[in-house]
Amino acid sequence: MANASNIKNATLGARFRSFFTTRDFIFHDGRDLRRFSIAGRTQAVLAGVAGIAIVFSSYGVSQAMVGVVSLSGIAGEATTPEAQMEKMRVQVEQMRSDVEAAKEAAKAHAARIEQRQAMITATAGGKVDRAKIMQQLPETNDKTSALTEEVLEPLRKLEARQVVLAAQARATGEARFEKTAAQMRRLGLDPNRYVTTVQGGMGGPFEEADGDEATASAEADAQFRSLFVTWRRLDTLEQTVISIPSMQPVENLQFTSSFGVRSDPFRGTAAMHAGVDIPGAIGTPIYATADGVVGRSGRYGGYGNLIEVNHGRGIQTRYGHLSKILVPANTRVKRGQLIGLMGSTGRSTGSHLHYEVRVDGKAVNPIPFLQDGEYLMAIQDRQAGAAVGGPRKAN
Repeated sequence: MANASNIKNATLGARFRSFFTTRDFIFHDGRDLRRFSIAGRTQAVLAGVAGIAIVFSSYGVSQAMVGVVSLSGIAGEATTPEAQMEKMRVQVEQMRSDVEAAKEAAKAHAARIEQRQAMITATAGGKVDRAKIMQQLPETNDKTSALTEEVLEPLRKLEARQVVLAAQARATGEARFEKTAAQMRRLGLDPNRYVTTVQGGMGGPFEEADGDEATASAEADAQFRSLFVTWRRLDTLEQTVISIPSMQPVENLQFTSSFGVRSDPFRGTAAMHAGVDIPGAIGTPIYATADGVVGRSGRYGGYGNLIEVNHGRGIQTRYGHLSKILVPANTRVKRGQLIGLMGSTGRSTGSHLHYEVRVDGKAVNPIPFLQDGEYLMAIQDRQAGAAVGGPRKAN
């Protein structure tokens, strides 16, 4: 077998050498004849070089053909400079769109975080920022990019912590509501009259939350809706507290006559006394006991010189027998503001202040308002700012 292979190789070699034998060439240069001889080995080398050149030439032609096909768009993606520039422009535009979407998403989430924090703070007893709590939040896009998700990650962690704080704030708010409502009941006021249930329509087709993140977001929304209801009820009640007389109208509080049936000082017969009498020297400063608007301001029957302040929610206070009135009708006054001076005008036996509290036009006992005003005053300070002057404590 090996001998046959050797014989075959020898035969092929002999044929190859027969193609490249020594050859003679005669060349006439115009004057003489010249003879050249080229050996077989030299011919073989030249033939090899020519073959390699042909191979590379064929490769170049094939590449050119591929380029022509690409330019024509027949096969694959265009690779012209213009096409590449267009592709880059589209990519840049997409990046710009993703960045803008991330900015808008971050802005919306930051606004929601600020609103929820304002709600937590207000419900827990801190500063009340109603504008922040009631503001309309920007809409968010459910479709997000990888860039948006990366930007929102720290904000979502903060929102998760807020959910825990919301539950604590809600419990605190409910406790504050009950304490304030109990205080109002002691004053003879029905808190249910002033607080309306926060209601809002809800509905729409059911769509199951997709994934843990969507479920957590839905639970957080429910938590903060409950917190909003708690805050709204509490805020409504505390706004009513602003209307409640909560401080004493004079510096030194004493009583010479209480509320209710008494012996009339002029006739000596039983008569209803609609307020309390507080003694003092003529000219003693008289202060408004709650924020409100002056209604009556002037002479009014047996009251003599009278100031009547409307505090809203159907609550009024009256200050009678004044020697001087310092605020005209339709003037807005603040709790603790100086409004008049004590005197003995009208149906009076001496210098004193006749002080009344009325609810829906009906006189009620003012003494609980004068004695239990500290808690209400704290709420009023938080809701409407500190009082303007005047005495701050009831004896």
